[in-house]
Formats: sequence, structure tokens, C-alpha cells
Amino acid sequence: MTPQRPPAAEPAPRRVVVVDLAEPLPDLVADARYDSAMVFGTWHGLPIGVADVVLSADPGETREALAPLTDLRDEAARYEAARPPRLPDERLPSVTVVVSTIVGRREDLELLLDGLAAVDYPDVEFLIVDNRPVVPADDVLPGLVAGRARVRSIHEPRKGISAGRNAGVAAARGDIVVFTDDDVRVEPNWLRELAQRFVDDPRVDVVTGLILPAELDTPAQIWFERYYGGFSGERTWRPLVLDAERCSSRLVRGSRITVSEGGEIVRRFAVYGVGAYGAGANMSFRRSALERIGGFDLALGTGTPARGGEDLAAFVGVLWTGGRIAYEPAAVVHHRHRVGTDELLKQLRGNGLGFTAMLTSLVLGDPRHIAGLAWQLPLAVRSMAVQSLSRISGGAAREVEARPAGLEDAYPRALVLNELRHYPTGPIAYLRSRRLARRLDGGDGRGGGASRR
Repeated sequence: MTPQRPPAAEPAPRRVVVVDLAEPLPDLVADARYDSAMVFGTWHGLPIGVADVVLSADPGETREALAPLTDLRDEAARYEAARPPRLPDERLPSVTVVVSTIVGRREDLELLLDGLAAVDYPDVEFLIVDNRPVVPADDVLPGLVAGRARVRSIHEPRKGISAGRNAGVAAARGDIVVFTDDDVRVEPNWLRELAQRFVDDPRVDVVTGLILPAELDTPAQIWFERYYGGFSGERTWRPLVLDAERCSSRLVRGSRITVSEGGEIVRRFAVYGVGAYGAGANMSFRRSALERIGGFDLALGTGTPARGGEDLAAFVGVLWTGGRIAYEPAAVVHHRHRVGTDELLKQLRGNGLGFTAMLTSLVLGDPRHIAGLAWQLPLAVRSMAVQSLSRISGGAAREVEARPAGLEDAYPRALVLNELRHYPTGPIAYLRSRRLARRLDGGDGRGGGASRR
């Protein structure tokens, strides 16, 4: 059955621009395709903010509209000066970048591989995991990988991104394992920024990075960006640290998380909302942390009946077992959002189903999560309700200022409801997925590969 399209006015294509505010601003003007732009400001490559602007034939008007970004220059210069010095190559850990793919979008995968070739990092391998159960006779993957330095591929026939990622970890040579998707484009300094956080703080087990849109050419892409901005809700432009809050009761220990910026606690939230600070398109783990949590749950993620949640389950597992997560906005990737509305609807259904499937996975893995959910669920539900209502009403502004007239982009209620109505189906989907994973894996269907060599 063809999904019903959301009943909302479709926004026009929006140009995505990254400008270095340490340089003179480029001339940004309207053209036949774009009459608006989402402008991300950086300072010598460090992301510092974003603004939506209406474009006209006069570039001077755009420069005036970007004043909220340009006003951040002095603050950005102070921030850059206070950052830890860049580490020499010999102090950086070895890294393996794992990309699990079903080679469904050749053009995107080729762009990713081109970007990986330009990555500046001394000790890195790029591991492409072919996650197709059956490889076609006219396979294009060998041709895409051939001749590329530091790139190799392996085959994992078990379906699901968790199986692919676990196979990648098992074959990885690096001490740090970085994950991204086959529809992203990476910045040259991406790995240096991720790896430095591990060196600067030995307690860090996971580092996540910033996800920006590669393009906003269709209504579906604009709506996804409007709702999920960076996959993880409201973007943050400063490094953060996430820790489990100390609690006297072992039963609920790890259920509540503190977020610190510069050593000062700026927020507390339920661990089950950790998706606000990371996603599978830009995440990295110490190998030891993945081994501690048993790898990715084979019954979660794209390619399984549970559809998603494998990245969030891994984040929760790290925090739940006393680990630390760092968020580094200077580690940037650009994601190509789903182009069509039907694709977006399917993705949001998977997000809703995957979230409650992930909670089911956690409870079955450690019954203490029942107490954790009971303790933190009211806070989590309230936060999610406020967030959803804000998204529906168009009030979740992520820019440095309110959107200008004409760029409010009211988010279609049907999209929010499409995600929420699939929450109840997650537990049953997870149980189905777990039974299937057990048959394929010959084990309990949860781990299966994080510690294999």
C-alpha cells in the first residue's frame, strides 16, 4: 500500500552552504533553484552556528541577514585559542573505519570512498563490510574499492547493520573503531577530531560527532532536517561529556545521565534519551568498550524486523556499565537525507518501532532496566512530548536566531504521528527479530562478533 503523503505545504529547495567566518563572506544570491539557504558558520574549520536566510539578488542583504553568525567571530576565536593543542601523529591511536553497506546507492558509496581517500590520519584503514546475503554476479563493489589505498572489503552474509558492524569490529586492526554510513561525506580532519578526544581523556569510551545535511533539495530532506537536525535533535556547537550520575541505589545506577561542558554540568536526562547526543552515522568506540558490552545487538538495526536502535542500545550499554561518552562537534560528516516522502515515512516508522525495540532489548539483557525505566520514564515521556509538540508547532528553532518570514517550515503532523504510532509495535518486532537472529547466529541473538579476531 502506498503511504499517504503528509498534508502540508511543500517547502522549496534550500541551498546548504558552509562558510568560514575567518574569511570574507562569499556572495550568496538567489538563483533559479534556490531562494533560501541554510548557512553553517565555521571558524578555521570549527563549526560554530547555523542560520537560515532568504536569498535575493543583492548579496549585501544576505550578509546583513548573516549578522547573528558573524557576531560570533570573537567568541569563536576565543574558543579556538582555548582548545587543546593538536596532537602529533605519533600520539594518535590506530583507527579502523567500518562502513556496513548493501551497495544500494552506488553513487553515494563512491562519494564516501572519495572522501575517505582525502582523510588526514596517519594510521587508519577503511573497512567496507558487504552486508548482502547474496552477492550478484555483476557486483560493482570490487570496482569501487579497487586501487584505493587503505581500503579493503569483507563479506558478512547475515542480514542487518549490527551483523555488518560486528563483523567489521572482528576484522578491524585499529584500537579505535569508527562507524559511519554509506550515504555520508566526511571532512578531511574528521578522524583527528574524534581520536583526539580519546587521547585527551582516557576515561572516554565513545566519541560522537556532528552531522550536517549534504543537501536540502526536496521536501522530505527539509522536513527530516527540521525534525531531526543532525539526527539527534537540537545541535550543540561545543564539546560535551556524558556520564552516569552517581546514585546510591545499584538498582537504578546508570539510569540518569549528566552532561558537562568545560567541567560544569549543564543538563541531566534519562539515559534512554542518549540519542540526542549521537547517531550511527558518526560514532566511534574503543574496542575494549565494544567488547565490554558484547558488541551490537544482532536483533536491532536496519535490515532486521526491529528496524533500528542498535546505535542507541550501544550508547546506553556504555553509560550503563560506567563508561563515558564525549561529543565533539569539530568531527563533521555530511549526511544525504532520504529524498522522497515515502522514504522518509518509512524511515520514521522504523525510528518509532526501533526505539521501543531498543528498550525491549535493554530490559531482556539486564532486568535492572525495568527499575531504570520506571524511575526515569516520566521524565523521558515529558521530554519527548514537549519535543514532539514543539516540532509540530514549528517552535524547535535550531538556528542562532528565529527563522525569517517564509522559512518557518511547519512540520507536518502526519510525520510525527507516523513515528509515534509505531512505538507500540517495537517489542513484538524485537522478539521476532531476536528469534531470527538466534537462528542465523546459533547463539542468543544479541552480540556475535565484537570480540572475535
